[in-house]
Amino acid sequence: MSMFRHLGCPLTSDPTRQARLVQFVRFVLVGGLNTLVGYSLFAVLFLLSGDHRIALLVATVLGVLFNFVTTGRLVFGNSRWGRLPLFVGIYALTFALNLGALELLAAAGVAPLLGQLLVLPAVVVLSFLGNRLVVFRGAP
Repeated sequence: MSMFRHLGCPLTSDPTRQARLVQFVRFVLVGGLNTLVGYSLFAVLFLLSGDHRIALLVATVLGVLFNFVTTGRLVFGNSRWGRLPLFVGIYALTFALNLGALELLAAAGVAPLLGQLLVLPAVVVLSFLGNRLVVFRGAP
């Protein structure tokens, strides 16, 4: 670590910046866990019910609740249930922005799979900022 300070690396010489970077990395890792759990819920519910619509609805509701707890606790150190409506709001806003950007790219002739890859980094950053600045503001 001291080698990086000696080289003037801004990510390690500023404790606040370093803490935010660690928090963002945790956010991305927890997002991977949340995706795995959400897909697993969908798969199990689909296999049990045989109906993809019911499986998707139930998996989405359970997934959002799971995401709220894991993101709140593991990333921001705060998962008070009173913040759930804000979390759902940020979730809905980032979904809408994601869909809008994807639609624009599709209209421009970009294949949806590539379009989503192009949009994903911005969506992740916006989701992180929305959660940090709105949902879990003031968290450690």
